[in-house]
Amino acid sequence: MPKLLIYRLLQFPLILAVIYVVTLGLAWAAPGSPFEGERNMNPQALEQLKERFNADSFIGFLTFYPVRIITRLDFGPAMSLPGQQVGELIGTRLPRSVALGAVALAIATVVGTVVGTLAAVYRGKTFDWASLMFTLIGISLPGFVVAGVLSLIFVANLQWFSGGWGTAEKMVLPAIALSLAPMAYITRLTRVSMLDVLGADYVRTARAKGCSKPVVVFKHCLRNAFLPVFSYLGPAAAATLTGSFVVERIFSIPGMGELFVLSVQNRDQTLILGTVMVYSVMLLSFNLLVDLGYSLIDPRIDITAKG
Repeated sequence: MPKLLIYRLLQFPLILAVIYVVTLGLAWAAPGSPFEGERNMNPQALEQLKERFNADSFIGFLTFYPVRIITRLDFGPAMSLPGQQVGELIGTRLPRSVALGAVALAIATVVGTVVGTLAAVYRGKTFDWASLMFTLIGISLPGFVVAGVLSLIFVANLQWFSGGWGTAEKMVLPAIALSLAPMAYITRLTRVSMLDVLGADYVRTARAKGCSKPVVVFKHCLRNAFLPVFSYLGPAAAATLTGSFVVERIFSIPGMGELFVLSVQNRDQTLILGTVMVYSVMLLSFNLLVDLGYSLIDPRIDITAKG
């Protein structure tokens, strides 16, 4: 276990370096400038701005900012927002996206696991078919469509909730919209895995010894059936904890999603790099935690693949 942890941690800098170069290349190749916007600037003033932000050449930009990031964890100033530092913007908005994503992930995991388990137990019955329809809707509908429908019904018509941020009430609708897609995937993964586990020999043995059906299903079967779901939770957690770009925009939540949309609209390379690198670190970290968590759920699993 310690060797695996050290090996994976040593991979992080290389992976992040590749992500940095690719992201910068795409941001640099995109048309437009973060300094001009919709107006035409004086060429001399434009050159001065480029020199100030080390954006006069691709190589200069590529080599200047990694040193600041590594030594000071400083992404530099935002090009399109005068006087704003990328690190401060991320530090302000990331907790909001994390809070929203944590609630959405909790809803998706609990509801998806319970519904998937019951669908497997009542295979071929009404509840199973209803869960199938529910998951097809959740997988097929994009998050922004769900967010738009929820906003139209509950905010515009019923006026039950309002957009913005600040209270737990305002977190309900965006959390539901954000949780629908991962909830659908977790439901199907749990159902398929539970169907396989329910046919195992130890399940029949436990029932023959007098264990009740709920105890067998939720105590013995679910632990083994949860492994595929646990694998999915790594990337799902990174996606939901950093928020959804469009969902946050629809509900006027000042989180990472809105910040990323703003950075792309303004062609702000430093802001784009900051948001992408934070998302990448979270994705790598959650995938590592998932691999390490396997040994806690099932100690028989050899995560080093040497057994």
